[in-house]
Order: sequence, then C-alpha cells, then structure tokens
Amino acid sequence: MKDYKIAPSILSADFSRLGEDVKKAVDAGADFVHFDVMDNHYVPNLTIGPLVCSALRSFGIKNIIDVHLMIKPVDRIIPDFAEAGANYITFHPEASDHIDRTIKLIRENNCMPGIVLNPATPLSYLEHCIDDIDMILLMSVNPGFPGQKFIEGTLKKISQARSLIDKSEREIRLEVDGGINLENISKIAKAGADTFVAGSAIFNSNNYSETVKSMRDKLKEIK
Repeated sequence: MKDYKIAPSILSADFSRLGEDVKKAVDAGADFVHFDVMDNHYVPNLTIGPLVCSALRSFGIKNIIDVHLMIKPVDRIIPDFAEAGANYITFHPEASDHIDRTIKLIRENNCMPGIVLNPATPLSYLEHCIDDIDMILLMSVNPGFPGQKFIEGTLKKISQARSLIDKSEREIRLEVDGGINLENISKIAKAGADTFVAGSAIFNSNNYSETVKSMRDKLKEIK
C-alpha cells in the first residue's frame, strides 16, 4: 500500500475550540494538519494567519502542518509561517512574480515547498519546477470556500501529475483538496493521489475516529 496521508483542513473545524478540535482529529488518526490561508484578494474569503499556526504548536500539535497559501503577493508571509511551525508551504504560481524565487525562499526557511494548481491551471507549470518541489497540490474545487463538490475532471489531471512525478523519480507528495469524502476517496487514490485534504468530511462528521478509519479502509482496498 502507498504511504497515504489524510490531512484534515482546519477551515472546517470549530474555531471556538480549535486546539481541542484539531487534537481530536489527530487523535482519530489524521496524519497532517492542513491550513487554508486566504487573503480576500487572491480568493474571495479571509481566514487565518501565522498566529493560528503558532497557537496550535503551543497547544501541543506535533503533526506535520501543511500550509496552503491562497494569498497574493505570497513571499512576504512565508518566513512568518515557517517560524510559526509550518512544515510544507504550498503556493499558487499565479500569486508569485518569480516562482523559482518563492520556492527557494520556502526552502531557505527550512520548509518543504510545493505548487498548487487550480482546476483550470495547466500542469505545464511543473515542467520548470518539478525538480525543486516536495509537493504538488491539485485543487479539485475552485479555491475560496469549504464544502464544495469535487470536480470530476480533476481525476484525469491527477493521473497526469502522477505520471510526471514517476518520471521525475523524486519523492513528491501528490495532494488533492476539495470535496473529498468516503464516496470518492478510492477513485482519487486510484488516479494517483497519496495525500487527501478532507475538511468537511471529517470535522462535520459525528465521529472523527470512525470517519478516518473508514477512509483508511477504503485506501487499503486500492491495488
């Protein structure tokens, strides 16, 4: 079985008790903690900043923190998230004036860099940076709001991205974000994804442990 990772997005967590809710998801077996950082500029919503990341670290969250920056310009905030405890930092190429410079900035701050591609953003961006990144995040919804429905056309894109990763012979995580649930996680994995952002599916469920276990059971069935 592949090294699958489940990454609950805290965008769907209960912010009135965020530390406890994230710990509950981690205790249920989640691997990563996914941050959706929005600026009400690049995307039409405003969410969280580095202080929330730092607060979760102070609360005792030790899992990998995977920060998805939906902000423009992007470079200014990268050192702050790195200092706050991020491990992966991913960004949209459209939000950077110099993609290579942004990737280097993330790595210089001791984090693992990644590129995020929206549903209509072509994979061709990867031709120029795949040798320098540790994650590819494919959006399976248009970014900005939680609870959206998975865009089926993303499956083909996942398969194409997996081929590019295999060809590179590098250890690059292929993450998918948007509308992932118990009904579709198997086909997303079969297409080639190995990291699954699941916000509403976990945080809106009645039992986090049962939901995470059911997701893992689905993934175990993948040949």
